Amino acid sequence: MSDAIEKLTALFEKFPGIGPRQAGRFVQYLLRNSPAIRRELVESVQALGRSVSQCAECMRYHSDKGKVCRMCGNAERDDAFLAIVASDTDLSALEKSATYRGRYFVLGGTLDLASDKTDRLRIEQLLASLPKRVEKGLKEVIFAFPANPEGDATAVRLREIMAVIDVAHRYKVTTLGRGLSTGSELEYADPETLKAALETRR
Repeated sequence: MSDAIEKLTALFEKFPGIGPRQAGRFVQYLLRNSPAIRRELVESVQALGRSVSQCAECMRYHSDKGKVCRMCGNAERDDAFLAIVASDTDLSALEKSATYRGRYFVLGGTLDLASDKTDRLRIEQLLASLPKRVEKGLKEVIFAFPANPEGDATAVRLREIMAVIDVAHRYKVTTLGRGLSTGSELEYADPETLKAALETRR
């Protein structure tokens, strides 16, 4: 594809939730605006590769210096709680609820019901981190997944796996309460809804 407009439109179409019409609007917006806007976009994309890394503990992307992000390095966070979320955006949504002060782990998605494969999820990294977290006082693991079939299936699969490795029942496993309506995504839920879901977890 040699046409610059078509090529950029096709790239925008690969973004989650973006169709051909929206992708075309993005390109037209860039064309109508000053070259400075386009330069800023290019520089920001390039900066992602230079200054953004993945936290060695929670697996979220961050721009902090070092292998561990600012959140994981915060000694005031409560080590007794570990919320497992599907994505970085879900983590951000929980933080905005101003209710949860525990630790996080970003799984990298939810179970694909069509294939039932888990190889793209960070399950091995999660399991490897649990013994150290238990030593630090872990008491509860919270499955904070979207309230949809994929999120529910992921929670069920993880419960099964964790029940096998945690024969001593060193921590309990809970799921967010249904303050979230069925089919809803965490990243779009308002802070009060997330607060209710956290408080009614079981």
